[in-house]
Amino acid sequence: MFTGIVETIGTVSTLEKQDDTSSGGGGTSLTISGAEEILSDAHLGDSISINGTCLTITEFEKSSFKVGVSPETLRRTNLGSLKQHSEVNLERAVSASTRMGGHFVQGHVDTIASIISVTPDGNALTFRLQSRDKGVLRYIVEKGYVTLDGASLTVTQVEDDAGWFEVMLIAYTQERVVMAAKRPGEDVNVEVDMVGKYVEKSVAGYFAGVQGQEMPILEKLVSRILSEKGIKSG
Repeated sequence: MFTGIVETIGTVSTLEKQDDTSSGGGGTSLTISGAEEILSDAHLGDSISINGTCLTITEFEKSSFKVGVSPETLRRTNLGSLKQHSEVNLERAVSASTRMGGHFVQGHVDTIASIISVTPDGNALTFRLQSRDKGVLRYIVEKGYVTLDGASLTVTQVEDDAGWFEVMLIAYTQERVVMAAKRPGEDVNVEVDMVGKYVEKSVAGYFAGVQGQEMPILEKLVSRILSEKGIKSG
């Protein structure tokens, strides 16, 4: 679990398509350098977010670390397009003392989105993006959260019919995330707010009304609220 508050920006020093070392696992591996700031308490097997993708540290030194990247991750995320010297957002998994400055981020990328336009607005930048999977737009709402390349951002506008949404990067954020340097045509990883998924499933279960099963949790919650207010639910 992560917060979507990027801790530092690292640099891809090595991208091995076939890494047969023990830490490479016989598949694709990424080695990220310039990460000393977040490795002081690192351990083998720790989870770490790279551009919003939860991966496992298989090897590390003072300022660099290696992760293995599965074929599924390469298909679903923009990590497969990284090259040597590419910059990436990095965040360690949350700890008991972590402040939740962003929102709950799993590091499970839902899809990628292409940047349609970048428009200056004072000292801020407005990014308009189009998702490869338009089905995720139902979880993206104005003033809600969305995670882009691992950064927790606020949605400023959504056009479901046109298939795009917008976010704004303030000056402070521009200095601390890789997305600020991206241009139209480039891709970002997208993870929607998981709360929306849980709500959708609960509501769907309620309306399905499957006989013989327990009362859906949403109905229980509504009944309890009505009961506390002295109203009989029918």
